[in-house]
Amino acid sequence: MNEVKKGDTVSVHYRGTLDDGSEFDSSYTRGEPMTTQAGMGNLIPGFDDALLGMSVGDTKTLNIRAADAYGDRNPEAQQTVPRSRFPEDFDFTPGAAVQGSDPHGKMFMATVASATAEDVVLDFNHPLAGKNLNFEIELMGASASEVD
Repeated sequence: MNEVKKGDTVSVHYRGTLDDGSEFDSSYTRGEPMTTQAGMGNLIPGFDDALLGMSVGDTKTLNIRAADAYGDRNPEAQQTVPRSRFPEDFDFTPGAAVQGSDPHGKMFMATVASATAEDVVLDFNHPLAGKNLNFEIELMGASASEVD
């Protein structure tokens, strides 16, 4: 197989960092590359598009603006809920993850933005919203799609 085309199955190692150099994700740390179909919209657009045209063994460095990754932060994506709706031993530290379900049973993820003795402000923005993302990617393997 030569260059990766849309729909090809690829195996990719990557390291993701923020502009300050802090690492937010790495397949190297997990010891296993990510497998996905290139160009099919399964990944953030800049990462997905970068795979097209690569060959096994190629490496690339990507800088993806926040708007092209998880979007800009939405200041209205917060909700105040009574602290009494949480277990007594819940960690109310800002940034703590919250997983729950709405009244219709739909699951959601949020983080604690702030907490008082009575209320908790939950932030429903993706944790990487508003942040530029940097990736070092290495194409480990690729196989042609069955469908063109």
